[in-house]
Amino acid sequence: MRYESVNVGDMLGPLPKGPLTSAHLMRWSAAMENWHKIHYDKPFAMEHDKLPGILVNGTLKQQFVMQLLREWAGDDGWVWKVSFQFRAMNLENETLRVWGRVAAKREWKSYGLVEVELGILNEQEKESTPGTAVIALPYRDGEPVPYPFVPPTQ
Repeated sequence: MRYESVNVGDMLGPLPKGPLTSAHLMRWSAAMENWHKIHYDKPFAMEHDKLPGILVNGTLKQQFVMQLLREWAGDDGWVWKVSFQFRAMNLENETLRVWGRVAAKREWKSYGLVEVELGILNEQEKESTPGTAVIALPYRDGEPVPYPFVPPTQ
């Protein structure tokens, strides 16, 4: 992706995920060593914690957001800042849709900065994870964004 090819209002994704089965959630819990039963034990989640079902792990939703941004930025871009909130639960067997929209652009010395609004929607279009990101993209004829990334100074 190159800075000049991006316009305010452009959409990122969507990145569909799911349906997220109990097997997906258990494997993620194991990989993250998160053994809280709300992510894999349905009777515990519903009876003990009074939840509507097994919850999708917050770190899994975080990974979905980062996958969308990283794939969009490409090998020459850099996902610089990401901020989001977990505002609603997502449950086992939901299909989620990770989305982003270019909100603003600004030029910097050797690369451009793209501000993105983002989130995760379920099948009922309920937003669970609203947020924002800033992505550094190279100019059309420029070098890839440097690694290690050196943030712009104000």
